[in-house]
Amino acid sequence: MIEIKRPQDVARLRRLALSAQGLLQAQPYGWGLAGARKAISHIGYVQIDTISVVERAHHHVLHSRVPKFKPAMTNQMLLDGDIFEYWAHAAAFLPIADFRFSLPYKNAIKSGQIHWYKNPDKKLMAELLARIDSDGPIRSRDLEANITKRAGWWDWKPAKKALEQLYMQGDLMVCDRKGFQKKYDLTERVLPAQVNAQMPSVQEWAAHIVDQQLRCHGFASLKGLTYLRRNAELRKAVKTLVNERLVQGKLEQAQLSSGEVFVLEPGALERSLPRLSHRMLILSPFDNVVIQRERLRTVFEYDYQIECYVPEAKRQYGYFCLPLLYRGEFIARMDCKAHRKISHLEVKYLHFEQHDFDEGAVIAAFVDAITTFGHFQKCDSVSLTNAYPKHLAKGLRNALKPLG
Repeated sequence: MIEIKRPQDVARLRRLALSAQGLLQAQPYGWGLAGARKAISHIGYVQIDTISVVERAHHHVLHSRVPKFKPAMTNQMLLDGDIFEYWAHAAAFLPIADFRFSLPYKNAIKSGQIHWYKNPDKKLMAELLARIDSDGPIRSRDLEANITKRAGWWDWKPAKKALEQLYMQGDLMVCDRKGFQKKYDLTERVLPAQVNAQMPSVQEWAAHIVDQQLRCHGFASLKGLTYLRRNAELRKAVKTLVNERLVQGKLEQAQLSSGEVFVLEPGALERSLPRLSHRMLILSPFDNVVIQRERLRTVFEYDYQIECYVPEAKRQYGYFCLPLLYRGEFIARMDCKAHRKISHLEVKYLHFEQHDFDEGAVIAAFVDAITTFGHFQKCDSVSLTNAYPKHLAKGLRNALKPLG
């Protein structure tokens, strides 16, 4: 058991986590479309989210890791068959190579072991499948548009549920997207022929999860390995596999002073890791590195939540605060909004945590980061409304004047 107690050991553990997520190097996966393909293949998924006060999460996560990434590239990867859309711990884009590991959940829904919708309308589902088979891909909007315009179509709400049930149980796949309008087609017409579509055993599934989580996080707790997966058989198989690998010396354990235990590959903490730079990153609340909030608190001592689900009167930092990463620390959080009609990015509240830092260097890093982030939002100007601590506000506003 490796004891992680000294500050330098904790710092190295954090660097391992950030390096595994591709957040230390300027272009760990390359750039543009090719870089986006490699990034999602490495980190395992990108969560899809509808909130649009700034660029949506599934684009933001890739932007944080891939220079010259553009939002249109996400749908291009979907059209090219590089990724597919399904449920991870939430709606997500996943590497097409991992398709077979979506099958256990689909099969459980189709067989009624678990429910997406209770008592699905199987007659309506069969009619929808037949219509898609004969007429081609369909959008849920098409159902709504044809309620009164065309005989043979159905009430929109039941039909939409039937469509989603067919998607969740694997009969349909998303073949195209325009914003949040998904187009569905038969799985056999969407899935590339070379993709492995064989149902994995629970042991294969467990091995995939352990290997993937160690690759994209650097280390993981037993709980973190099966984050939000409620399959008891899978959790048992993961625990068994971890114990086997520990006995075989293929994994080792590290313990923080808090008592939290992580597993990692032998020698992972001694590997050559990218150095910390003065680059600041503005991350999505749904970024893969922050989504496991308990891990975030334990490893980075960063207590974070999205306050869009908190009543306005009880919000402390703002509607949609974004984590700010600087030199291996989550140094701040920022609530902002892209006013797209006037191409302006408003920083409503910038809150720095209690860190001992060089204020001049941090302000310079923030200006560079917000400039890049503003361009990503297609905003030509930036303003700051409030900041904490207050004595930083003047320096920040002066530094932001050229962007105003």
